[in-house]
Amino acid sequence: MTSLVFPPFTKREFSEADKHVIKFLRQYKQYGAKRFLKEFSHKSWSRSGLDKMIRKIYRTGTSKHLSGIGRSRTARTAHKIEKVETFVLSQKDLPQTHSSQRQIARAFGISQRSVNRIVKKDLRLACMKKRGVHKN
Repeated sequence: MTSLVFPPFTKREFSEADKHVIKFLRQYKQYGAKRFLKEFSHKSWSRSGLDKMIRKIYRTGTSKHLSGIGRSRTARTAHKIEKVETFVLSQKDLPQTHSSQRQIARAFGISQRSVNRIVKKDLRLACMKKRGVHKN
């Protein structure tokens, strides 16, 4: 039985200098992906990566990441984080008055997982689960 051995495919991101070169040659010399691969054969660029970079330059005019692009937050907004924070931290000096994540989620109309993410990632607090204790 023969087995085929392929060289490992290494995906390499474009450096900032590469992005500038690609942008310049695309805008002023109308280079395409095939021409880039031919001219820069020593680079380990993939054609699909070049196609994506060329499309991005065509759509936005830049090769940089634009902020504000993508899906916007709906559950972990600043307003909801403030509401959960006031609810969680208001119980510091009153022992035995804490609420569970499920109760907080029900009170604010967001998912329990979102409450957990707000407490852990945004407020940097540790969530503890209620546990029963032995009575003597």
